[in-house]
Amino acid sequence: MNSMFEILMELPLFRGATRERMAETVGMAKFHFLKYLPGETIVEAGAPCTHIKFIISGSVRSKIVNPDSRFKVSQTLVAPDVISPDYLFGRATNYPCTVTAIEPTGILQIAKNDYIKILNSDEVFMFNYLNMLSMNAQKSVSGVLALTTGSIEERIAFWIVALTQPSGKDIALECRQRDMYSFFGVQRSSFIATLDSMKERGLVTYDSTKIDIPDRRKLIELLETKLHDNITHDND
Repeated sequence: MNSMFEILMELPLFRGATRERMAETVGMAKFHFLKYLPGETIVEAGAPCTHIKFIISGSVRSKIVNPDSRFKVSQTLVAPDVISPDYLFGRATNYPCTVTAIEPTGILQIAKNDYIKILNSDEVFMFNYLNMLSMNAQKSVSGVLALTTGSIEERIAFWIVALTQPSGKDIALECRQRDMYSFFGVQRSSFIATLDSMKERGLVTYDSTKIDIPDRRKLIELLETKLHDNITHDND
């Protein structure tokens, strides 16, 4: 069985640290270990993000819902992972999602002030966090292009990518079909044709109320390919 230090060193924002460095880190900050039973709420949408929360065991379901509850995007996060780390700092520091435990789940939470001390104590921790922020910021470039000039599938891909984490699994976009094509500003026939094409390529499966995404990375590759093609075309 893995020791606690080994578990901590596998967490995405602590990777690359030595066991000795991890021991020093545990000594300098307050680490709070919490347990949740299946179905218990870990985070409420709209709650202030005052702590960084790591999943150290088990798995959780994270769901983002729009104000009228017609549009929902959900994903599963599995240990070792972190819940919405990009909302700890910045202007928007409220969780966008509700997170519940799927199974008995262990959470490590660290207060923002203590986490700042950790980031300042070692460049490995700082680089891990900066790289995560950069990844999330860079995905917006292809997203903005998709929203302005992209195809329907690019717009669908962007919304799903923008509202989920890189490690998200079992991703689902729940919405009535008529609301979906109205939301994306297209005719029903064009929307269904796009979904059929995406389904044939293994990008999605769908029914009248939900789009399931088997592999988020394929949507990233779609957006990156389209972005590269657009840049190449502009340079020709």
